[in-house]
Amino acid sequence: MNNPPSHPRLRAALLPLIAFTLAPLGALSSEQPVTAKPNGAPLAADLPLEVAVLTAAPQVPPAIGRRHPAKVVVNLEVKEVTKRLADGVEYTFWTYGGEVPGLFIRVREGDVVEFHLNNHPTSKVPHNIDLHAVTGAGGGAASSFTAPGHSSQFTFTALNSGLYVYHCATAPVPMHISNGMYGLILVEPKNGMPPADREYYVMQGDIYTQGPTGEAGLQVFDNVKATDERPTYVVFNGSVGALVGDKALQAKVGETVRLYFGVGGPNLTSSFHVIGEIFDRLWPEGGMKFVQENVQTTLVPAGGSTIAEFKVEVPGTYILVDHSLSRAFNKGALGMLKVTGPETRVLYSGKEIDEVYIGQQSAAGSVASTREAQLVAQMAAAIARIPEIANITKEIQMERGKKVFLTACFVCHMAEGQGLPAVFPPLAGSDYLKADKLRAVRNVLKGLSGPITVNGKPYNNMMPPQEFTDDQVADVLTYVMNSWGNDFGTVSADEVKRVRRDGQ
Repeated sequence: MNNPPSHPRLRAALLPLIAFTLAPLGALSSEQPVTAKPNGAPLAADLPLEVAVLTAAPQVPPAIGRRHPAKVVVNLEVKEVTKRLADGVEYTFWTYGGEVPGLFIRVREGDVVEFHLNNHPTSKVPHNIDLHAVTGAGGGAASSFTAPGHSSQFTFTALNSGLYVYHCATAPVPMHISNGMYGLILVEPKNGMPPADREYYVMQGDIYTQGPTGEAGLQVFDNVKATDERPTYVVFNGSVGALVGDKALQAKVGETVRLYFGVGGPNLTSSFHVIGEIFDRLWPEGGMKFVQENVQTTLVPAGGSTIAEFKVEVPGTYILVDHSLSRAFNKGALGMLKVTGPETRVLYSGKEIDEVYIGQQSAAGSVASTREAQLVAQMAAAIARIPEIANITKEIQMERGKKVFLTACFVCHMAEGQGLPAVFPPLAGSDYLKADKLRAVRNVLKGLSGPITVNGKPYNNMMPPQEFTDDQVADVLTYVMNSWGNDFGTVSADEVKRVRRDGQ
């Protein structure tokens, strides 16, 4: 027989298994339990048995209080489900546990983990799992390749403490990961993690759809964009707006917040930052040996993680972003932490978060999303009664247009369409806008520069062309043309398409 491996922790983990394998058959019976424990390491059969508690983001399983190893059984099911990607946009995600990111797994250093991967019968393709916490070829991938309707099982010892990514490693791997097949597993150190008042689970992923950002309907994966690393969306916890409004993270003044943050990828590195906070303590790249202090922004690679911790001392809304900011404000990598409690003017005297700053993720945008969903539900009920009612209503179009306005138009033209005197023309009561709606479509598509006159006053500035879909152009113009006292009619997606096609 070959000598056991020289790595001390791996040797300690494998010697009991070797002894178990070589033990006489009689020693395996219930009457003669195995008692050999080389180097004092318990055999898996001797360990107390636990079933892992798994949680959906942003929640985290409770801390592990025990100070001894256990045999931990993890049951994780793969499901392919159609879920919301953004308002009006759906995507068929491939998930661990029906969620993106996959369910959070929490074990302790030294635990023996019995892993069960179950692929739901409705799945279309096989899947597996590669856990970066596994010491062994493929991280469990080769042992867990599972066809639809089947289950796989393998066992590993959690040798190294840390926060680790897991993901699907079935070809084509980038497609499986981009479709949502990633998550985190925390291997607590033997003596546990320092206490924290709040623990949250956040992961970033890049998604590649054939339609452009914001195009309504069911979207499908675009392999060309994925290969070129040109994501349509970059999101926290699986969708645009997953951590805003009433889904924002919560804390109270004086509490310590710990974020278990990872990047599923498959391609992008995140510049993770919390606007208005500094990470008091940071475990870079998810390792447990070194702790950084007073960190503003940390790089987290695809397939990597970090643990970020800070005490919240001032109430308000704190914005989580990928500080590659086009991803945050245009593609979805933005979340919120809402902190309540007494103000401390000596620390900060400012106002609540400025809605201009965060666009459609603001409170006004969240209200518009909620109202849109209500109207869509009402329309669906009406269509069920009267099939002829199939066209989008003006009211729904305006709620969608409001969110587009908050994304790109709000900063210059202001909340009530009043503009900035002598700089940006008003939209409210604008004779220029009312005179020619096709010109307005053209201005949004192609931009506008040079002198114009609005309500008898001269303006000479520049508006860049907007990268909107036909529906988004129609929606935002319909919103503008029917807000703040305007009654200028509506714009349809077909009209926008015609202007775009004809180059009018």
